[in-house]
Amino acid sequence: MLIKLYNENPNQKEIDQVVSTLKAGGLIIYPTDTVYAIGCDALNVKAIERICKLKGINPVKNNLSIICRDLSQVSEYARMNDEIFRLLKNNLPGPFTFILNTTSSLPKIYKNKKNVGVRIPDNNIIHEIVRNLGNPIMTTSIKNEYDDNEEIEYILDPELINEKYQKIADIVIDGGYGGTEGSTIVDCSGETPVIIRQGKGKLIL
Repeated sequence: MLIKLYNENPNQKEIDQVVSTLKAGGLIIYPTDTVYAIGCDALNVKAIERICKLKGINPVKNNLSIICRDLSQVSEYARMNDEIFRLLKNNLPGPFTFILNTTSSLPKIYKNKKNVGVRIPDNNIIHEIVRNLGNPIMTTSIKNEYDDNEEIEYILDPELINEKYQKIADIVIDGGYGGTEGSTIVDCSGETPVIIRQGKGKLIL
């Protein structure tokens, strides 16, 4: 199902429909401030396993990522000292993924690596979805970074994304054309933050 939402003023009726789908264990594709992504309720393990299988993600070997509504919610699911809190506050909302140590609030599937990627995109559509859901959203890009033959239009154009993924995702959100550059990934799980992938955005230290 393709749903049109506007970043400036997402329609509450459609937001409620998306949230109901997430609460029922559904998968959605949505815009961020970088590329289109696929996600589910971050606390629904069966839905997470569906996405991992779909994307070929091994949660034992790869960090999973979540989208939170604000830093207060981040603190429920990840550990931050004062320095890391200031770093996130200086850069979020924005096109960054911060790898942090997990807390006991996340399901066991996140704890194989003991870390979780945290995002707060500068995009009002996904922000309103997370706010209304009350839980974070487990998130991963629909872009396959290892497939050079992937047609670029199928990660940019919501209608083509829907054409490709309509049998997989319960809802595809049309929030306008997407981007091609992923987030900058910053590993904050050690003593010093380290940029492990430079993407969109310039980190403010």
